[in-house]
Amino acid sequence: MAAAIFHWDLHPWSVFAVVALALAFSSGNLGLSLTFRSAFYPLLGEAVWGRFGHVVDTLAVVATLFGLATSLGLGAEQTAGGLARLFGVPATSTAKVLLLATFTPMALSSVVLGLDRGIKRLSQANLLLAVVLLGFVLAAGPTRDIVAGVSASLGQYAASVGPLSNWTGREDLGFMHGWTTFYWAWWISWSPFVGMFIARISQGRTVRGLIGCMLIGPTLVSVLWMNAFGGSAVLQYVRDGYPDVVAAVQAQQPEISLFAMLDALPLADVTSCVAIVLVVIFFVASSDSGSLVVDTITAGGKLDAPVIQRVFWCTFEGIVAIALLLGGGLVALQAPTLVTGFPFSLVLVAMCLSTWKGLRASTA
Repeated sequence: MAAAIFHWDLHPWSVFAVVALALAFSSGNLGLSLTFRSAFYPLLGEAVWGRFGHVVDTLAVVATLFGLATSLGLGAEQTAGGLARLFGVPATSTAKVLLLATFTPMALSSVVLGLDRGIKRLSQANLLLAVVLLGFVLAAGPTRDIVAGVSASLGQYAASVGPLSNWTGREDLGFMHGWTTFYWAWWISWSPFVGMFIARISQGRTVRGLIGCMLIGPTLVSVLWMNAFGGSAVLQYVRDGYPDVVAAVQAQQPEISLFAMLDALPLADVTSCVAIVLVVIFFVASSDSGSLVVDTITAGGKLDAPVIQRVFWCTFEGIVAIALLLGGGLVALQAPTLVTGFPFSLVLVAMCLSTWKGLRASTA
């Protein structure tokens, strides 16, 4: 649980907050366009409108595209695994491609409708289903153990964050490179998408309010979620002897572990269907939001770019995800994320310096 919190909670949201604050400050306070080059204006001045700015915006687009393509591919794998377990539909490459071909038109329709009529409603449906499924697992699962596990796992995370962060002292090298390194690269590649989206909807917030909302709320909700689902799965095996989740992990089929966990609870068929729908909506909502962000960057910060441009980027994301999935499955999905994550991490370091300089100047 400490490793899960290390990978999914405070640390990725800290990365997103760096981008969100930089873009919100440059667009809201300095009156610049909502593009990545604008975040470097306090550091480089007018030079951001030249070659450096082109490189930064291009890196942001590439990182976002590959980060979202990875997400869509993983979503197709998990959806295919759920359909195979629930309905016996073979989880073949053809099935996964067909799922991606379904995700893309759904995201397209949301993108065409825009932020309020499309993306907002889809995100609200996603949140509602997630709350329903979480509430069910809390009620039907080991409720007392889940609640107790929240504080226990946070304590274990606090004790383990040092060793988990020690790249030269960890002995679980396979796990570290296969998961920790991948997660850091994945979150960095997601940071342009999440950061710009939050900056766009955060007009009028204070710096303290923006950082506090981004770091505290998502972290606590995610810890509760992981204890509800992951904690239940652990207890099913350790206390009840239920082997299906462990068998899925040992067979290198993590995409079916959620459905294996739900099988041990009441109304398994119903909740598994809800989980499949939730996975689909989540990744479709990520695709349409990401397409809107890429569209904004490539349009020079304009919020009302032509609809055909949104359609192009959303379709292109789906094509990239299909190509990666057919090119090697999970390994191929992870590779471009790792490649784009490293150079963009250097951009984030420079962005921190630029934001700090801009805030100092604004309060001088």
